[in-house]
Amino acid sequence: MHTIVQVDQYIINSAEFAIPILDHLRNLIHKADARIEEKIKWGMPFFDFKGTVCHMASFKNHCAFGFWKGSLMKDEYSIFKERSNAMGLLGKITSFNDLPPDEILIAYIQQAIQLNEDNIKLPPKPKSTEKKELILPDYFIEALNEAPQAMAVFQNFSLSNKKDYVLWLEEAKTEATRLKRLDTTLEWLAEGKTRMWKYKK
Repeated sequence: MHTIVQVDQYIINSAEFAIPILDHLRNLIHKADARIEEKIKWGMPFFDFKGTVCHMASFKNHCAFGFWKGSLMKDEYSIFKERSNAMGLLGKITSFNDLPPDEILIAYIQQAIQLNEDNIKLPPKPKSTEKKELILPDYFIEALNEAPQAMAVFQNFSLSNKKDYVLWLEEAKTEATRLKRLDTTLEWLAEGKTRMWKYKK
């Protein structure tokens, strides 16, 4: 089992409810295939074999788990939730009751590994030419509700400043990138910063 201390530390530093859940997910991943290696990317644990297989993250009130190539996977047991409902393909994970049976999750992990072994790649995301309306994604609303200071700043921003953040989140090519951008967004908002604050004199 290829484990690293950085993932140990990530789990230990998570909310108390999340620690056993993250430990369990980690063990299942390695049980699915002993060749999987751990990495920390964008501040969260990633699990790789011939490319990224899956990743997990913890938040204040829930955990998230996702497959890098989830859009290419067969969801035979209907365990994938709508992306808009939470940060991961399994939805908000607040307890073991929110997880599918171990044998099913292991089978999905092995399916994700097979995609990498077969060198099947994600299709490029098409660029939209349509003008985008400002619609706040559900996952962003949920995150703001858990961060009142960031919410207060965001509500007082101009429409253009709000759009900057929403488009940045929505244009993320992968779920992991979106998670990282969401974390950065909440941090910057709490500090009263606009999306483009680095470029303003």
